[in-house]
Amino acid sequence: MKITIIENELYLAQSISSKLSLAGYETEVYSSIKEAMATSTGDAYLLSTNLPGQNFNSLITKYKEKIIILMVSYINNDTVAAPLKLGANDYIVKPFMIEELKRKIEHYKEYQNLKKYKNLYKEYNEYLLQDIKTEDDIDKISTPLVVLTNYIKLIDKLAFEYAKLKDRVLIFVPLSSKDWKSKLENANKKHILYISDLQTLKKAEREYLLNQIEGLEFIISTTSEVETPYKTIEINTDNKLYDQNEILTIDDYVKFIVNNFQYQYPDTELSKKLGISRKSLWEKRKKYGIFKKK
Repeated sequence: MKITIIENELYLAQSISSKLSLAGYETEVYSSIKEAMATSTGDAYLLSTNLPGQNFNSLITKYKEKIIILMVSYINNDTVAAPLKLGANDYIVKPFMIEELKRKIEHYKEYQNLKKYKNLYKEYNEYLLQDIKTEDDIDKISTPLVVLTNYIKLIDKLAFEYAKLKDRVLIFVPLSSKDWKSKLENANKKHILYISDLQTLKKAEREYLLNQIEGLEFIISTTSEVETPYKTIEINTDNKLYDQNEILTIDDYVKFIVNNFQYQYPDTELSKKLGISRKSLWEKRKKYGIFKKK
């Protein structure tokens, strides 16, 4: 990790640089905001707010996506409050112990990494669920809620969209995992639980689950009818997307292929790929209520 130090007191700047170098950081030192903005390449910026005749606001605006820690001699609106509003992360009061500075740097380094991972997983999850269409009005749904479905991914999408709409943290608890009980025991009441695979639990485990989630907000998905004291709705689809981890019925597979490929291939080729005759394809369209628009 490279640290850019912007400090006009040369002795102090060199002292900080030397101690950070001993701790394993790469450093560069500037005494001018203008020079730092022109050539600096740090991952984190240690910015002195005591730079006579220099305006550091432009530097904060330019590098606000990086770590910026203010080095201040005293605390007031100009040295701390205003820079923090512009995008600086934190401040440290001179004189300070280098260990305190290192702790702040590592804290914000970890925080930035977590933000990157969060965005990565969010984008990947949205990519995985982008073809799943939820027809129900998400804003009309209320928790706690149990959802019976013939396609779990449909409820995956519903749960994520609901949490996004409510601006709440969603905690995923698959009941097929070994640690689902510990996740429930440590559940935060401010978060929404998305509990999947209710159909996999035996009666005693279901009773334990229902006791643990009493008073919490949750969405539970199940592929089989299970009696619970909570409101249950049913959401199904005839256009299930093929999942390599799921065994589809022959009817579901044929419906999936016809729905998703009938405009990509002519009927002759589509029926050939399915291993059936054109007449059989026509009969299956009629049976499933799938009509090809011309």
